Amino acid sequence: SGLVHVKNPHLDSMEEDILYHLDLGTKTHNLPAMFGDIKFVCVGGSPNRMRAFAQFMHKELGLPGDEEDLADICAGTDRYAMYRAGPVLSISHGMGIPSISIMLHELIKLLHHAKCRDVTIIRIGTSGGLGIKAGSVVITDTALDSSFRPRFEQVVLDDVVVRSTELDRDLAEELLACSTEIPDFPTLIGHTMCTYDFYEGQGRLDGALCSFSSEKKLEYLRRAYDAGVRNIEMESTAFAALCRLCGLRGESSRSRFRVL
Repeated sequence: SGLVHVKNPHLDSMEEDILYHLDLGTKTHNLPAMFGDIKFVCVGGSPNRMRAFAQFMHKELGLPGDEEDLADICAGTDRYAMYRAGPVLSISHGMGIPSISIMLHELIKLLHHAKCRDVTIIRIGTSGGLGIKAGSVVITDTALDSSFRPRFEQVVLDDVVVRSTELDRDLAEELLACSTEIPDFPTLIGHTMCTYDFYEGQGRLDGALCSFSSEKKLEYLRRAYDAGVRNIEMESTAFAALCRLCGLRGESSRSRFRVL
């Protein structure tokens, strides 16, 4: 049916579902009226960047009004920022798996309560590139963990639950086809490695701690490249797993990056 699914039987027995970190709720807001016609959701780390993206989309779509006047729908909280430009929702998710996971749980429930159909969700942003030209755009086909496995491990109570991290391959190909219209940005499809840390977890030598040599770092990054990794960030496995489970057509893509 194209509806966004939630995999939680407890929600049906709740009198009200409060989307705490988005400052929204099923009793306080008419979610179908506010969001029922949303078709695209774009998420990224920075609130300012997602505001700028919403303003860009407002202008590109030729929507009425001044794009500078776009209001933050989540202004009642300082956790995330959300802006709307026609059928496009632009939301920040902060840094790292815990932050994006919280946002995605509440976003998916929002889309479910709003009865949205056939929604495409795309994560955009910067990342560390691996073995390719700086300034390129990587379209992710599969998100890998730090051991180069296509999986997301979530501890639920005291069990380790493993979830698949494959993204929508058709959508990846569509985005790659669109990239031919933007000659300034070299674009490719590749694996994205997701880590739990920006410094040691990504092999950087400039953190407060460093327990490895530069030679060991390069050997690890060569193995990552050989496994198909073309960029490194901190959210893609959680993003891929949650979107896949809840029926969202998802892609972590168009991520500009710098070479490590």
